[in-house]
Amino acid sequence: MTKLGLKEENVVFQKQVHGDNISIVENNNIFPASDALITKKKGIGLAVSSADCVPIFLYDRKNEVIAAVHSGWRSTELKILGKTLKKLKEEFNSDEKNIFAYIAPCIDVKNYEVGEEVAKKFNPESVEIQNKCYFLNLKKENKNMLIASGIPEKHIEISPLCSYEKTDLLHSYRREGIKSGRAIGIIAMSEE
Repeated sequence: MTKLGLKEENVVFQKQVHGDNISIVENNNIFPASDALITKKKGIGLAVSSADCVPIFLYDRKNEVIAAVHSGWRSTELKILGKTLKKLKEEFNSDEKNIFAYIAPCIDVKNYEVGEEVAKKFNPESVEIQNKCYFLNLKKENKNMLIASGIPEKHIEISPLCSYEKTDLLHSYRREGIKSGRAIGIIAMSEE
């Protein structure tokens, strides 16, 4: 991290609970019971750990605000991404047209089978049905949430990597069970 100009002690973690709690970061504390972090502080890294869930990173280039969002199916259902964008607008005067979003590696739809009861909670265009099995597309659901919130599509980048398939690089709870590790994604603004 030092090669990136970020001190290890300045990386902020959260106890991700698959909810919709959002924490505003003023210092390098650990935040309990949170699935989204927001800061305006330069030199502070916001971390998301994942092993299939969707890590989403936001940057408002005009107001210099960043956010890190952890969005599994429960947090996606609770619209944590939309709520984070709303908080950016309300607390930091962010304008959607100035926000850039990156949906980091997570599980792809073809590897994310869910029960019918979960599938029914989402927009039908984010669910694929094959042989009476339901597959949830969390990337698409979150991308659509970004677009519905006013983020220009050209400001959205989505990783093509699947956490389930990329065994040499990424961890997957679906693949490895409780023994799975976690990938860490970090967003920060340079102090320079």
